[in-house]
Amino acid sequence: MTVPVADERRTASPDETAALGEALAAALEPGDLLLLIGPLGAGKTRFVAGLARGLRARGRVRSPSFTLVNEYTGGRVPLYHLDLYRLAGADAWGLGLDEMRERGALAIEWGDRLPGSGRDAALTLAFAHAGGDDRTIAAHAKSGRGLALLERWRTLRTGAAA
Repeated sequence: MTVPVADERRTASPDETAALGEALAAALEPGDLLLLIGPLGAGKTRFVAGLARGLRARGRVRSPSFTLVNEYTGGRVPLYHLDLYRLAGADAWGLGLDEMRERGALAIEWGDRLPGSGRDAALTLAFAHAGGDDRTIAAHAKSGRGLALLERWRTLRTGAAA
């Protein structure tokens, strides 16, 4: 069993949370999987807005709570933004995740609901309220590209190390 490796950041505003996403976007490649977990209002969608901005994707980032999948294209790498809150775990694969990963990077809100070993190569980001607009974002990875993204996360110059 592989033990997850972790690193934590703290942001003081929604703009700082988005800036972390924007900075991480430079490392994204097709096939990358980001699992975003945390309560409502913890900054997951703001972080994805930063990812999209960093990739130079077109369109306004909105929560995919009701659409399940939002696609942002026109940038360096297509970005697929998913929300699994309303889905049973096994239903997630029916959305075409494998095909999306072939074409772009995936950022999945409520990513802890994604079943199977496909999560092993992901970068998991756990968002938490830390009072006011402050948030903590803990990054975990077990293997593969997740570890490479975690290494990039550790070098980001935005957000304070917690």
